[in-house]
Amino acid sequence: MIRSLRAWTLDRDQRRRAASYVAALCAEPAEDDVAWLSEHGTDCDTDHARWELRYARRALGLIAAQRDALDDRTASLVATELARTLANDPAIAPGKIRMAERQLNARLSAYGDALGNREGEGSGWHLGRTLLEFAGHRDAVRPNVVATAGDLLARYLGEANAALRKSFGAATLPG
Repeated sequence: MIRSLRAWTLDRDQRRRAASYVAALCAEPAEDDVAWLSEHGTDCDTDHARWELRYARRALGLIAAQRDALDDRTASLVATELARTLANDPAIAPGKIRMAERQLNARLSAYGDALGNREGEGSGWHLGRTLLEFAGHRDAVRPNVVATAGDLLARYLGEANAALRKSFGAATLPG
C-alpha cells in the first residue's frame, strides 16, 4: 500500500512538473519576434508569424525534453501534457484540433531533422531555414535573414532547456 502511494505521489509530481514546463512552452512570442518574422517570412501576416513562433517554441520544447531530460519518462509526460494543452487551446478553432496536431507534428519532425543536420552552415542555419519555409518564405533568402531566424530559434531552444531544468532539475555530476 505504501509503495503504491509513493508511486502515485511521484507520478502526480512528475505530471505537475510537465504542466509547469508546458506552460513555459506556451508563452506567447515576443512582439519583436513576431514583427521580425512577419516582415521577413510571412509577407506581413502577423497572425501567421505569431502562430509559427508558438508552434516552433512548442516543438523545440518537446525536442529538448526528448534530448536533454534526466528521466526517460519526461518526454512522454511532456508530450501528453502538450497534447492536452493543445486540445484546450482557445486559439484553435473547434473541430481543427486534428489539423493543429498534424501541423505541430510536422514542425516537430522538421525541427528535429534541422537540429540533426550538421551539413553546410550547421544546425542553426537549418533551423532558420526551416522556420522561414514554414512561414511561407520558400524562395532564396538573404543569409543574414536565415541566420537571424536560426538565432531566434536557438534562443527558444535555450529557453526551453532552462525551463526544463527549472521544472525537472539539472544534472549533477558525482563529486
